[in-house]
Amino acid sequence: MNTLIAITGLGIFCLLFEILNFRKAIVPFSIIGLLAVLALNFSEFGAAESYYNNMIRVSKFSTVFSSLFIVITIFLIALSHNFYEKHQTKISDFIAIKIFLLAGGVAMVSFGNLAMFFLGIEILSISLYVLAASERLNLKSNEAGMKYFLMGSFASGIILFGICLIYGAMGSFDVVEISESSLSAELPIWFPIGMVLMVIGMLFKVAAVPFHFWAPDVYEGSPALTTALMSTLAKVIAIATLYKLVAELNLIPSLDNQGLLSTFENIVVIISIASMTVGNIMALRQVNVKRMLAFSGISHAGFMLMTLLTISTSAGVLLYYSAAYALAGIAAFSVILYVCKNQENEDITNFHGLGKTNPLLAAILTGSLLSMAGIPIFSGFFAKLFLFNQTIQAGYIALVIVAVLNSIISVGYYFKLILAMYSKEPNEERTGKPFLIYATAVISIGLNIALGLFPSLVLDLLK
Repeated sequence: MNTLIAITGLGIFCLLFEILNFRKAIVPFSIIGLLAVLALNFSEFGAAESYYNNMIRVSKFSTVFSSLFIVITIFLIALSHNFYEKHQTKISDFIAIKIFLLAGGVAMVSFGNLAMFFLGIEILSISLYVLAASERLNLKSNEAGMKYFLMGSFASGIILFGICLIYGAMGSFDVVEISESSLSAELPIWFPIGMVLMVIGMLFKVAAVPFHFWAPDVYEGSPALTTALMSTLAKVIAIATLYKLVAELNLIPSLDNQGLLSTFENIVVIISIASMTVGNIMALRQVNVKRMLAFSGISHAGFMLMTLLTISTSAGVLLYYSAAYALAGIAAFSVILYVCKNQENEDITNFHGLGKTNPLLAAILTGSLLSMAGIPIFSGFFAKLFLFNQTIQAGYIALVIVAVLNSIISVGYYFKLILAMYSKEPNEERTGKPFLIYATAVISIGLNIALGLFPSLVLDLLK
């Protein structure tokens, strides 16, 4: 709870800094403030407390995922300095929105009441709607914001209807009471229906097939930094919340009592396979890097959904996969922001010859793509290894075979970009070496490699 209050307070301070004309101090102040919030959050590690009539529940799960969200936000704010300076906009507004979005994400993994869960989703969603349409004079940005707003509103409505059905079945919004009541053999049919609706709404937030159609257009049309946020922070928040929702509300035992568990597991397997396959095959055809990474994110959503099949033991694996994916995404988008800062699009042609003109950034982008593809020594390889091993132990061998084949397919479009950097002649000479972009890229890929070398540092946190 202290973490949530501190994050909200930091966002308010950022707005005040604009009024006081301390614009240049907003980025360093926000980074230092988030580092302090990160320390405060870790001080609550291992605690099991509830606040405000169980509206917020602090646990190991909420603490470690909140820490991951804070780290990702620090990287995104570090990238904001050069990005918004170029667009000549009030940076305080955008930094504050990102911090308030973080507050919504922390609420989503710390909820003890479905009302707080929905409040967190709306804070997150409204922030993303604003950021997607933040380039007022760009028609693509306007289209992305409107499309995301319309589709997101439908998803939020479905989630809210599901919450209403659960309340009708259980007579409470409190997660503990719902969890205890869900173990009853005579469970009202409204409960599993309500849970299905909530899961459908969260699958939209995750951008899993068949709820993925918004993602490529919104990713391409949004400002590059907003796309980076959607691809990393928003996706990780959504998948962690979905996992917590299924685990905390005892959906698996309740479905088992009603004989519906096998149906649910089959649906998860189908959605996972469809997300991996559709995402990877469609990514092969893309020439826009942001659109390619959108389909890549859809495929990674399919991988992460596999953790729902081993819900009782896979929290650590989900945390590790999320961290590996997010760090690789941050590193990749750091390079994209640098390369495409003066371009009208983010096509692969902009990256031609980057290995010759800027070997460091080319190496960082190569490393991040190799991590997403699942190549050692990067943590993306070990994330898939641990995920596949756990899924095999649960008996889903065919699913793992499909996942391995999809990992092989993904190498095709990742290497298309890598080959463009090293085998093509450069289009133009790029000048300037913005410190924060370089620092963010180097630190994020360094952390990615460190997680690959020492995976137990993350995997053991939720044991």
